[in-house]
Amino acid sequence: MSLTIPRRGVLGLGAAALAGVSAPAFGQTINRPVRVIVGFPAGGSSDVVARLYADKLRGIYAPNLIVEGRVGAAGRIAVEAVKAGEPDGSIYLQTPASMLTLQPHVFPREVRYDALTDLSPVSTVCSFPFAAAVPSTHPAKTFPELVAWLKAQQGEVPFASPAAGSAPHFLGVMLGKALDVRMTHVPYRGAAPAMQDLIGGRLPLFIGVLNDISPQHGTGARMLAVSSPERNPRYPDLPTFAELGYPQFTKDEWFGALLPPNTPASIVNGLHAAILRVSRMPDMVAALDRLEYLPTVSESPQAFADLIRRERAEYATIVQESGFKPEN
Repeated sequence: MSLTIPRRGVLGLGAAALAGVSAPAFGQTINRPVRVIVGFPAGGSSDVVARLYADKLRGIYAPNLIVEGRVGAAGRIAVEAVKAGEPDGSIYLQTPASMLTLQPHVFPREVRYDALTDLSPVSTVCSFPFAAAVPSTHPAKTFPELVAWLKAQQGEVPFASPAAGSAPHFLGVMLGKALDVRMTHVPYRGAAPAMQDLIGGRLPLFIGVLNDISPQHGTGARMLAVSSPERNPRYPDLPTFAELGYPQFTKDEWFGALLPPNTPASIVNGLHAAILRVSRMPDMVAALDRLEYLPTVSESPQAFADLIRRERAEYATIVQESGFKPEN
């Protein structure tokens, strides 16, 4: 099952990006303060991106936007808060993709929301890839050399991800199946401790978000492949999985914005247009680039809903085929 996100329905920064979109140049969509709900601690990537957008959306979508953390239950408390919110545009959720597409299969008894019926999808706000990395002391200098090394090992080879049930976890499971090698998943509580063990040579392979690995690339760790559709401009020598012959591992992770259920289309479209407008601002592009993110915005709210539907269906098959046992 492919993890590919088709580029159709997703916009970058082309001049045609605003075609057919009525950006709210005439005034704000909402004339009262707006709460932006995130489910992860202050200072984390989800919170940082939410604050970047909240700052730029002031005076475009609403007079003031306040980022509010509803931390707990692996991000589900935040989703529940927006699910129960008033459909008047005064509250919206910014969340990682996994909350909407993967967690319903990993925590089937805990997830009490459907992104397509209990929320109103608006748009992605940014995207970022995954990468596969080995210690700098590893004998494999390229991904083909890693494949040869994996196939030469006796017994199962451990690989790490930031968490059990995470997207990198399942990417690693799929990789093992694609290469026909036995790999054992080693879950960590976040990327930082996993990277410490990778750099220390206690792990042969880590799969995670690129910007969790990149600070050590070329020193303690070596990235061998990236999951984005094209090569990353910061790392032009780093090949994509697709060009290495594994297009099924083409996958951009994303953060998305969603409003409460039954929010009027005028508000949904207003927030979408505001996000699109802000995503094109040079200082926003530069701020996201410093995080190694792209300001990727859905073509329309419907395109975003289609993306959620497609990825959720893909993960249903992936999780089932992996043999993963839910934690609850």
